[in-house]
Amino acid sequence: MSPSKLFARAILGGACLLALPAFAQDSGAVSAADQTFLQLRDAVRQDNLARAQMLAAQLPNHEFAAYLDYYRLKPRMNEVTSAEIADFLERHPGNALTDRIRNDWLLELGRRRDFSTFDQVLPLFVLNDDLQVKCYALLSRAAKGQRVAPEARALLLDPSNYGEACGALITALHQTGQFDTDDLLAQLRLAGEDRATGPARRVAGLLGGSETRAAQAVDLPALVVARGVGKDRVERELYLVAVGRLARTSLSLAAISLNKNTARLSEQERAIGWSNVALAASIKLAPEANDYWLLTSGAPLTREAAQWKTRIALRHGQWERVRATIEAMPPSLRDDGAWSYWLARALQASAAQHPAHGVDALALYRRIAGQNSFYGQLAMEELGQLITIPPAAAPPTAAETAVAAANPALRRAVRMYALGMRPEGNREWNWETRKMNERELLAAGEFARQNKLLDRMVYTSERTRTLFDYTQRFPAPHNEVLHPTVQSLGLDKAWVYGLIRQESRFVQDARSRVGASGLMQVMPATGDLVARKIGLSGFVHSMLDDMRTNILLGSNYLNMVLNNVDGSQPLATAGYNAGPGRARTWRRLLKEPMEGAVFIESIPFSETRGYVKNVMANATNYAALFENKPQSLKARIGHVSPRDGSAPDLP
Repeated sequence: MSPSKLFARAILGGACLLALPAFAQDSGAVSAADQTFLQLRDAVRQDNLARAQMLAAQLPNHEFAAYLDYYRLKPRMNEVTSAEIADFLERHPGNALTDRIRNDWLLELGRRRDFSTFDQVLPLFVLNDDLQVKCYALLSRAAKGQRVAPEARALLLDPSNYGEACGALITALHQTGQFDTDDLLAQLRLAGEDRATGPARRVAGLLGGSETRAAQAVDLPALVVARGVGKDRVERELYLVAVGRLARTSLSLAAISLNKNTARLSEQERAIGWSNVALAASIKLAPEANDYWLLTSGAPLTREAAQWKTRIALRHGQWERVRATIEAMPPSLRDDGAWSYWLARALQASAAQHPAHGVDALALYRRIAGQNSFYGQLAMEELGQLITIPPAAAPPTAAETAVAAANPALRRAVRMYALGMRPEGNREWNWETRKMNERELLAAGEFARQNKLLDRMVYTSERTRTLFDYTQRFPAPHNEVLHPTVQSLGLDKAWVYGLIRQESRFVQDARSRVGASGLMQVMPATGDLVARKIGLSGFVHSMLDDMRTNILLGSNYLNMVLNNVDGSQPLATAGYNAGPGRARTWRRLLKEPMEGAVFIESIPFSETRGYVKNVMANATNYAALFENKPQSLKARIGHVSPRDGSAPDLP
C-alpha cells in the first residue's frame, strides 16, 4: 500500500467521531418563528410579494425587528411612500439596514425621477457604492443644467452593470449636448468589449445606427464581418466591434478581414480595429499579440486594452513601451499598486541613462510598499527590505473584549451566522466595525475568534493601520490535521495556509457558485479523482463538508498539481484555481524562463490573476510567522520556466 493511502487511513481513522455540520448541531435552536422568518427572507429574495405578505402577517415581531420591517417593505418598494421610509428610519436608527433601505429607496426615487426627494436622501447614503445610484445622481444634476460630462466619463466604464439609470444618463447627456459622437462611440466600443448587448443597441440607436446590427456585432460578429465595413462612421464602428468579438474565437479570420478592408477605413479606425484584435490576442497570450499592438498608434484604448498592452510589453521585456503605456493610462488606473510598481520598474530600467528616473522609481516604491499586498511586498524588496511580521500590539484586555461581546450588532451577527444568514451577518458585522477605532477592532477580532468566525476576525483585523495582530490576520486553525497532512506530502505549510485563507477565509461550510466545498474549496469531481488516487474508499461528496476529509483531499490535489508543474508554486496556484489544463496551456506558450511577477500579472483570467497574487503574498506572511525570520516574495515566486516534458499531464 502506498504511503499516501496509509496516511489517508490514519488521518480519517476517527471518521465515526466526526462532528455534524454546524447547522445540524444548531438546528434545535431554530424556533418556529425563526423558520417563518427564514421563509419570509426567501420569499423576498424571490420577489414573491403575495407569499412575503402572508408570512409577514404571521410574524408580529421578531428579534431581527429591522429585517422583519425591511422584508415587509422591500417587495413593494415600487409603491412605498416617503412617510413609510421615514417611519422605518425612525424606528431603526443607525442600523446596518438603514443604509440598505436608503440604497433601495434612492434607486426607486431615481426610477420615478423624483429628484427633489432623491437629492435630500443622497447625502445620507453612507456607503455610496451603487453604480446606478451614482448615475441617477449625475442625471439629477444634469436635469438642473449642471455640467457632469467629465464625471460621467470617469464613471461609465462597466456597461454590463449600467441598468436603467446609467442608460438614461447616457441618453440625457447626448440629448443635452454634453456627450458628443466621440463619447457615444467610446461607449459603443466598451459595450462591444464587455459583450453588453443592451447598451450596444441603445448607443447605436442614439448614433442613428441600426440597433439590430449592433446586437449582431456583439452576439453574431461573423455575420457583421461578412457584410463588410459599411457606408458611414457608425456602420464602420459596428464592423470594428464585430472584428473584436470575432477575434475572441478566431484571430486569423478577424485579422484577414481587417487587412482586406484597410483601404476603406481611416487611419484611426484601422488602429481601433487592430487594438480590438490585439486585446483578444493578448487574452489568449497569442505570440502575435505584440505585433498587433504595434499597429494601434492613435487608437483610444479602454482601460482593459491599456492594461493588456502593458502586460504584453512586460512579457517581451520592452521597458520603454511599459513606461509609455502606463504613463498614458488615466490617473485612477495609473495610481493602482500594480501599475505604480511596473512603472517604477520601467523607470529603474532606464535609470543609468536618466538618473532622475531612478529617483522617481524609489518614490513610487515607497508609496506602495507594505506588508499585505503582492505589489506592496515586491516594492519593499526593491527598497532592500524583506517581509517581516510587525511588532504585535498589546492584546485586547478582557474588558475590551467584553465590550465587543456586548455590542448588539455583533451579537446579532453571531446569531445570524447560527441561522445560516451569512450575507446578513456580514452586513451587520461590517457596518458596525466600520465605526471602530483600532483597539476596538482588535477586540472585535478577538470576539470573532472566540466565536470561531475566523473570516470576520481576518476582515476586522485587516482594518487596522498602526496596531497589528498577525495571528488574527493570518490564523492557522486545524494545525493538528493540516500539519501532518502537508508534512507527509512534503508541501510548504505556509503556502497551503495561504491558499486556504484565499479560498474560504476558513469558513468550513463555504460553497462557491460552481459547487466547490469546504476550507480548500474542493470540487466534487476533484474529490472523486483524488479519493481514487489515494485509496480513500467509501468517499461520497457530502464528506467534503468534513474538515479532515477536505484538508486531506485538497492537500493531495494541490500536491498533484504542484508535481505536474515541476514544483512551481505560482503555476500550481494558478492550476488549483483555474484548472491544471489552463495552467499547462499558459506555460506551454513560454519560449524561455519568465520572471514570476510578469507571468502572474499576465495570467489571462482576472480572477485567477488576483487569486495567485493573494495566495503568494499570504504564503510569504505565513512563512514569516511560522519561521520567525524575514522572507522574500521574489524568491518564492522565482521564475516560471517552459515545460521540460518530464511530468505527465494531470487531467
